[in-house]
Amino acid sequence: MITLLERLLTIQRRVHESQMTDLIHTEKDLVTSLKDYIKAEEDKLEQIKKWAEKLDRLTSTATKDPEGFVGHPVNAFKLMKRLNTEWSELENLVLKDMSDGFISNLTIQRQYFPNDEDQVGAAKALLRLQDTYNLDTDTISKGDLPGVKHKSFLTVEDCFELGKVAYTEADYYHTELWMEQALRQLDEGEVSTVDKVSVLDYLSYAVYQQGDLDKALLLTKKLLELDPEHQRANGNLKYFEYIMAKEKDANKSSSDDQSDQKTTLKKKGAAVDYLPERQKYEMLCRGEGIKMTPRRQKKLFCRYHDGNRNPKFILAPAKQEDEWDKPRIIRFHDIISDAEIEVVKDLAKPRLSRATVHDPETGKLTTAQYRVSKSAWLSGYENPVVSRINMRIQDLTGLDVSTAEELQVANYGVGGQYEPHFDFARKDEPDAFKELGTGNRIATWLFYMSDVLAGGATVFPEVGASVWPKKGTAVFWYNLFASGEGDYSTRHAACPVLVGNKWVSNKWLHERGQEFRRPCTLSELE
Repeated sequence: MITLLERLLTIQRRVHESQMTDLIHTEKDLVTSLKDYIKAEEDKLEQIKKWAEKLDRLTSTATKDPEGFVGHPVNAFKLMKRLNTEWSELENLVLKDMSDGFISNLTIQRQYFPNDEDQVGAAKALLRLQDTYNLDTDTISKGDLPGVKHKSFLTVEDCFELGKVAYTEADYYHTELWMEQALRQLDEGEVSTVDKVSVLDYLSYAVYQQGDLDKALLLTKKLLELDPEHQRANGNLKYFEYIMAKEKDANKSSSDDQSDQKTTLKKKGAAVDYLPERQKYEMLCRGEGIKMTPRRQKKLFCRYHDGNRNPKFILAPAKQEDEWDKPRIIRFHDIISDAEIEVVKDLAKPRLSRATVHDPETGKLTTAQYRVSKSAWLSGYENPVVSRINMRIQDLTGLDVSTAEELQVANYGVGGQYEPHFDFARKDEPDAFKELGTGNRIATWLFYMSDVLAGGATVFPEVGASVWPKKGTAVFWYNLFASGEGDYSTRHAACPVLVGNKWVSNKWLHERGQEFRRPCTLSELE
């Protein structure tokens, strides 16, 4: 959880999974209200239609012999009545606004709607998933994702919107990918409110920004074929031709290789939030690059664990599985019940807010773009289930939980992640847990409270380990050696959720109170 803030932290609001499901019900309610409005409009039109048909028959008869028709006193009276009274009633009916109920409901529900920031956040999540899981735009657009139950497609407008979000972030690599996808779908005949001129306008500039001047010029010419009067494209055409002419003159004395290098530049540079281990991290998220050898694998076992003869586990021992050897990561199976999970989630949902990290410079909690999730903190005294879970952790680990932090519940929706970080405070972060007064984080206990359809692994880039979510299990590891020194091999990350919804809860145990439970050693690395 502790990470050096090497860049400006961008505070972003996110809609967590329980809110997303609430929005589904909100939209369903609005659709019902809209159908009621349509029915009311149809009923009104039916009344007007009947009135028009009646008057059409009447006026057709009357116009054949106007003098004879009005010569009848009853007809004369009814004509006066219709024009003076009934047409006014019809006017009132036509002017009657049937949308009041729908508009009122919409106004009430609008307060729960996501805002522009949420929409941009959802778009960025898609781009993040695209990179992490090596997905091409066509795969995402067609909804061909692993484990999906409800397939969905991206329209030209959707692809264009994703490209614009990337463009706004000066992410021209993704701008090019999504504008090209929008263009492909238009070429395939998809009907759209977005035209090729708009797509080519963004696409040509994004390509130019990546250094491919030849392609930018070609796309600009294609745009001008569709719209010869396009002001910006005409200006860009002159500018691109001027740059190319200038480069040609400058390259006359250069070799062909150097000339080629000038016009063909690397398209995808390092991300703004670049991580040294990003490639390893993303490979592990995909299940690639795992470094467990068969020889080491043979030393990993499953066992029954009674918590060092703890009375609670003598007759019903916990099921343990070795997930990794160094650092030692242990998974406990069937360690939290479905009923307990639901209680924890119900307690957490009302108070879920954007997850925070400790800023080592200020010692305070702050949001960070590398952690995208919603979290809540639960105390043992507020519910017996939470208290029971805390004691279970103490019984199985042998560590004192009285100095541990409260149980943190986190919800990672689609695209939710936590990039590589350490849970413990390093030597250059001496004040990270000063306010708690309980020392450093000696160990981490992590409950998996849901299965994830795709993605969402916990990975350890330093050692090449991937641990996959499995509902009802928990993983445990020590962040510190017995000497109190930090174990840098425990640097880990929560991979983005590709499909589904990930619920976890974790308990960070601290040094204070463990002096006799885990005695210090003389060697730093033991």
